[in-house]
Amino acid sequence: MRTVLISTYELGHQPFGLASPAAWLTERGAQVTCLDLSRESLREEPVREADLIAFYVPMHTATRLALSLLDTVKGLNPRAHICFYGLYAPVNEGYLRAAGADTVLGGEFEEGLARLADRLSSGELLSNAPQSDPVISLARQKFRVPERSGLPLLVRYAHVMMPGGAERIAGYTEASRGCKHLCRHCPIVPVYNGVFRIVGRDVVLEDIRRQVEAGAQHITFGDPDFFNGPTHAMAIVEAMHREFPRLSYDATIKIEHLLKHADHLPQLRATGCLFVTSAVESVDDRILERLDKGHTRSDFLRVIELFAGAGLVLQPTFVPFTPWTTLEGYRDLLEVLAGNDLAENVAPIQLAIRLLIPAGSRLLELAEIREGVDAFDSAALYYPWRHGDPRVDALASDLQQIVERGEKLGRSRLQIFERIIARAWENVGSEVRRNPPRPRAGAPIPRLDEPWYCCAEPTKDQLVSIGCAKETARQPGAFV
Repeated sequence: MRTVLISTYELGHQPFGLASPAAWLTERGAQVTCLDLSRESLREEPVREADLIAFYVPMHTATRLALSLLDTVKGLNPRAHICFYGLYAPVNEGYLRAAGADTVLGGEFEEGLARLADRLSSGELLSNAPQSDPVISLARQKFRVPERSGLPLLVRYAHVMMPGGAERIAGYTEASRGCKHLCRHCPIVPVYNGVFRIVGRDVVLEDIRRQVEAGAQHITFGDPDFFNGPTHAMAIVEAMHREFPRLSYDATIKIEHLLKHADHLPQLRATGCLFVTSAVESVDDRILERLDKGHTRSDFLRVIELFAGAGLVLQPTFVPFTPWTTLEGYRDLLEVLAGNDLAENVAPIQLAIRLLIPAGSRLLELAEIREGVDAFDSAALYYPWRHGDPRVDALASDLQQIVERGEKLGRSRLQIFERIIARAWENVGSEVRRNPPRPRAGAPIPRLDEPWYCCAEPTKDQLVSIGCAKETARQPGAFV
């Protein structure tokens, strides 16, 4: 059974979503080729020879890029069985099947992929047979150690930029999937609906061990929320630190969990945590309530204090442009960030993105959203929306250009933040405070060199940039 697994984009990380199923399929005797098209060109020979071609679609952007390649892949091999798997596969099932997908798998997909390969290999599965495996599986799987040998070298993926200019090669793993929470805008919810599944501790540690052997100096834990299972998470980083005391890491944790498990913060720092990403989304309690985020503005401000006390770096992410955003509310967000010396902590793109409403989103539970969106755009794979105040949409568009231009010109986060402030305070009337905030020139913080686009509508420029990443990806030996 010749199988090709394809990833188009995963935030600059070596794809766990290729390495994990590759281990399952190899164990079954399949000949597996992994193609990460964010770091290499499409290789035609394995595609032409494949019996099964499976696209990994963990994100909206990855799904759009995969669909843009589908005709090319089918042209090279019209007989292959086509599968789409990952978080965005089940919510877009109808559109994927219309485009040519034979099988769609979401949730815990490895076992489904392995069974699919077995049926194809045995000749049991006819090309027009209905799918027998569930589109969404939440079964408890016994994970295998990911097989990464067929992927591009780790040095070609994301690096951590350290204060002072040094870089660290960043590996990537997952200790859990799914999430206990039901945030309305989150793409995980339509698939997992409050369920989360852990990856065995021994599997995670062995995956880390092999990546360290391959050159990793830092590990990103890609769990939707590292503290969905805090005991599991802390046991892993403590064991990792004992074995690799110089290895650093980062993780994503909800504001709600950072407060609930604040007693773990000192141990995060002691075990090598460089920074924590947290999806704050907004500082407007009305918007946070509509998103069902589970935290408030004051909770966020309290976490800022806790991180300062623990000596940890917080990297908040935002969805600043929503149907409920006002110009005054946006300026308030900038004031909060400037007043708490967080200009360096926020990636500029986080201050320019618009809310993404994909298929299956819980946002559609809100009548004001259902009545305010346009018809689903099957090419873009989301519901377009326009703000009731055209000035807000104009500001979002201008800020995207400011961010993209600033990054192309190599401007610092602080320099881009200052330009964002200047644009946000244009044409401020006398009824609003005239003087914009002055961001303090805080020290640079450690951060990954790949931008974060989760829950955001990607611009055309971003899609082009991501799609062409293979042309500018780090070459072997580029790390110093």
